[in-house]
Amino acid sequence: MTAMTSQSARQTRLRMGKGLPAELAETLAATFGPRFTTNSAVCLQHGTDESAYEPVPPDAVVFAESTEEVAKAVAACHAWRTPVIAFGVGSSIEGHLLAIHGGVCIDLSRMNRILDVRQQDLTACVQAGVTREALNAELAHTGFFFSVDPGANASIGGMVATAASGTTTVRYGTMRDNVLSLTVVTAEGQVIRTARRARKTSAGYCLTQLFIGSEGTLGVITEITVKLHPQPEAIAAAAVNFPDVKSAVETVILAMQMGVPLARAEMLDALTIKAINAHSRTSLTEAPTLFLEFSGSPAQVQEQSVTLQALAEEQGGGEFQWATRPEERKRLWTPRHHAYFACLQLRPGCRSFTTDACVPISNLAQCVAETAADIQAAGILAPIFGHVGDGNFHCLLLVDPGNASEIRAAEELSHRLMRRAIHLDGTCTGEHGVGLHKMSYLEEEHGAATVEVMRRIKRALDPHNILNPGKVVHLDGEDLVRPKTTSGAAVGERTR
Repeated sequence: MTAMTSQSARQTRLRMGKGLPAELAETLAATFGPRFTTNSAVCLQHGTDESAYEPVPPDAVVFAESTEEVAKAVAACHAWRTPVIAFGVGSSIEGHLLAIHGGVCIDLSRMNRILDVRQQDLTACVQAGVTREALNAELAHTGFFFSVDPGANASIGGMVATAASGTTTVRYGTMRDNVLSLTVVTAEGQVIRTARRARKTSAGYCLTQLFIGSEGTLGVITEITVKLHPQPEAIAAAAVNFPDVKSAVETVILAMQMGVPLARAEMLDALTIKAINAHSRTSLTEAPTLFLEFSGSPAQVQEQSVTLQALAEEQGGGEFQWATRPEERKRLWTPRHHAYFACLQLRPGCRSFTTDACVPISNLAQCVAETAADIQAAGILAPIFGHVGDGNFHCLLLVDPGNASEIRAAEELSHRLMRRAIHLDGTCTGEHGVGLHKMSYLEEEHGAATVEVMRRIKRALDPHNILNPGKVVHLDGEDLVRPKTTSGAAVGERTR
């Protein structure tokens, strides 16, 4: 057998997830010692996420503790054309981390050091495994904070990889707006830095933005320099009920069009509030509700509050429930952050098809109203909530994982929502990312020529397709692998 034929055979075997070459396993074991493992339980954990897919474990897991160690692991895998999947905390919901072609998972959770905080420049440099809560705990007494809040205590590296956003995006922007520079390990195992710490640059291509949202398919992100923001002088939070979802959404749209600088604007439908009451033992009125936050000087907060109250009253909103002290605000917002897990308890044993549509705010009320009607007609239990200040909302389609007809109905409903969002000049994913589930919508959203440019970038930076293969874009000659749900039904196919 020639060397080329042998290499081709190894590549085919690895892509089918048949295990690692003995030489690669020996190299990784010698480099990482007990931090390299093929233990089935550990691999299963690293092949499981919050999606509706069955777990798909890698062949091995490496626990890296530095950029240099990541580079060594990737270089070894590159030599053997073995897939590499980066892992943060496993909170993704589009199948990003599933090892559909086998390979090595590089766990970055031990890379959890805050490397540098420069208050004068409003920046912090962290390793990829630092979580957003850990960073803000470190900043608690500095007068500054890191703004992006996706709800889950995600790792900063994972948030960069998926271009995460969340409850504060309406005021402070997404990860794309809050990252200055990245340290990245390329497919060959080289270490590059995408930019300096300056707030702006015109020096060459913007590699930082290229890697943000790349979901581990172009490089492994190991260090991040993020922007910090000063803590506002005054903060006030409020909750207000509405007669229907459309009225709540219209209130936020009007506020945005008037230029009211909301710090947060979250809408939860009545079913979500019911789930939160049961999960968090609260007694919120079970009606469509806006959770709002205002920040700035005391005078600015007062002005914003008066404006929102007037707009809410015009749309049939009720009285505002206010929270101004930190402990009161935390008590108000904590149930919102637990909404996902609360909604899962509406149907114990269910799996959630979690949608993620985002449209221009002028089209938001229409998109939400049509989606709510579609859910009711489909007969699926599906709470609706989201970051309506930036046009982003979610439906949790709760289905019996053993019921193939329910899963098909959920997929069809999800498909209609994606088509509806794209038709309204929106996107199939505002913050969750493409992963496996949204790949088939990219051409419809961007056009075939644009997606082909994405493929060219992937081929240029990862010519052997070892970096999280099978995600975001499908390459010619690549096996299209779609995991199953626990019912055995396929997930992710376009409904025709």
